[in-house]
Amino acid sequence: MADFVQTTVNKTALRDLAVPIADVESFDTIIQAVITDNPFGCVGYTTRAGETIAPIIKNREHYTAKVNFVDGEGKKVGTVSLQSPTIAAFNANAAEVLANTALATAMGGVAERNFAGETYYAQLRCHDPSGDDYYVTFTRKTVRISSYQDDAIRDAVETWADAAPALA
Repeated sequence: MADFVQTTVNKTALRDLAVPIADVESFDTIIQAVITDNPFGCVGYTTRAGETIAPIIKNREHYTAKVNFVDGEGKKVGTVSLQSPTIAAFNANAAEVLANTALATAMGGVAERNFAGETYYAQLRCHDPSGDDYYVTFTRKTVRISSYQDDAIRDAVETWADAAPALA
């Protein structure tokens, strides 16, 4: 019987942010800057099928809005959590819940946005000049590099993050 032989070493590194990213607009600015500015030196490529792939692409994303319902005494009587696939849907869904008087009546309180409880997630796929793909995943509280082999990739992302005040 044949044995499995290790062929690669994929690594993961995590940076906990000292302060959560303030809001979804700031989060989006960071993500768009990485895609546009390509600070990691990633390269585009063409698939066997002839499709051109950009150096950095959004692999997946989701955003969770939180709305609390508070009664007349200031007590939280209910919560709604809305996970949305895009920032536009995130904002639209939160606005819809805030304006929904039937839901507020059913909950027994007034709807209030819980900005501090909201979460954001975006995973970027990066294509290194070596040919390897790796991922940089952002949340409000962390930045994770995963599936990389060469420590130079981690070093490049870390150098960039060190210079980004929101990622300290």
